[in-house]
Amino acid sequence: MDFKTLVGLSGLSCCCFLHSAAQENTLMQRPNFILIVADDLGYGDLGFTGSTQIKTPNIDRLAANGAVFSQGYVSAPVCSPSRAGILTGRNQVSFGHDNNIGGSQPGFDEAFLGLPLSEKTIADRLHTLGYVNGLVGKWHLGDQPHFHPLKRGFDEFWGYTGGGHDYFASEPDGRGYKSPIECNYKEPSAITYITDDKGTECVDFIGRHKDDPFFLFASFNAPHTPMQATKADLELYQHIENKKRRTYCAMVHRLDVNVGRIMDAVEANGLADNTLIVFISDNGGPTNSNASINAPFNGQKGILLEGGIRTPFIMNWKNTIPEGTVSADPVISLDLAPTFFELAGGKTKEEDQFDGVNLLPYIKGEIDGKPHDSFNWRFTISAVIREGDWKLIRLPDRFPVLYNLKEDLSEQHDLAPENIEKTKALLKKLGAWDLAQPHPVFLEGAEWRANQLNLYDRTYQLSQPE
Repeated sequence: MDFKTLVGLSGLSCCCFLHSAAQENTLMQRPNFILIVADDLGYGDLGFTGSTQIKTPNIDRLAANGAVFSQGYVSAPVCSPSRAGILTGRNQVSFGHDNNIGGSQPGFDEAFLGLPLSEKTIADRLHTLGYVNGLVGKWHLGDQPHFHPLKRGFDEFWGYTGGGHDYFASEPDGRGYKSPIECNYKEPSAITYITDDKGTECVDFIGRHKDDPFFLFASFNAPHTPMQATKADLELYQHIENKKRRTYCAMVHRLDVNVGRIMDAVEANGLADNTLIVFISDNGGPTNSNASINAPFNGQKGILLEGGIRTPFIMNWKNTIPEGTVSADPVISLDLAPTFFELAGGKTKEEDQFDGVNLLPYIKGEIDGKPHDSFNWRFTISAVIREGDWKLIRLPDRFPVLYNLKEDLSEQHDLAPENIEKTKALLKKLGAWDLAQPHPVFLEGAEWRANQLNLYDRTYQLSQPE
């Protein structure tokens, strides 16, 4: 019943009663949100993105029944800053979270080694709107108590605060990849295979909170190193000679199985019509460490070529997002937080300073045009501006390079020498944006900068294996 009808009814008590009922109905209809984030997944390693080796029927089904963004980006080419952008809806450079978390360098205060407390997460925002928020898996936004996910808007946490974990084991007093699993709502069981364990916890969360509006951050570490797969999954890919590639394929297969379990749990609990499911990776695949393939894109994790920042990007909402939607408009992971917030009933204000936008009106054709005209990136030694189809990359030891992505998807032809005015104009815009950003609140080690520069000179596989 619409508001005008209510106003037109006579009788104050009747009006108040119906208005209250309408409010309750609106509250009940607020969508649930499930954000599934893979870790270090190669763009070309899913069926719907062209893989000829890895079978991913569940993720492919999620894509076929929803919207796929062929130009979907993340805001950083490595884990921690990318996740900071995803959860805040703000370019993490704008609040000093430029670098990956891997220790504090001399001259920096370790108390700031995490997602700055000045920033609200989407869990913070949804909490104020009455949502139950759960994080299953990887955090990587600060180990110290004041950065803990339970202090950043999440009501439930099963996982680990670091950047990765062993797939088969943890130790009571373990550190790093052998750290114990934390859980605030039960005594966690021993790890079986952590990708499966995360799937189990996600299914459990959905079942326990099916009557509440909820946000589930399904934060997988697959297929991030260490390269560990189950024996059964390895046997599925025994025909692949390269051992690392074989293990990687098996790990992606197991990720797909658990995405399917999450999807089935949504259906089984009668939530499909009221649940928005998003699937992305936190960055491109690190081809040099996990044998991923980012084809047809050049580059990898750690650098700002397309292979480092363009990822699979799916939004699925039964009977709301039309099945089979394919959008070629550039979008970015920063769009997810404002999308969730506004769909939950939040009102975006200027002081929220979102760098993303609510994507749903664009998907449904309610707003004409593209969500974004340009993007900026900065990560350690490199910075990028994309404006329309033009993309300029600035590096410290060479002239800037310029690509036209519409004509050169794999970034093979530097057009800067023959487009000097375009290069100068984009370089000036990028420089003005860069100078307006604050100083990083922490820095990763200098050895990573040299490594990242070297990654720009590698040759990358641009096609699927035969």
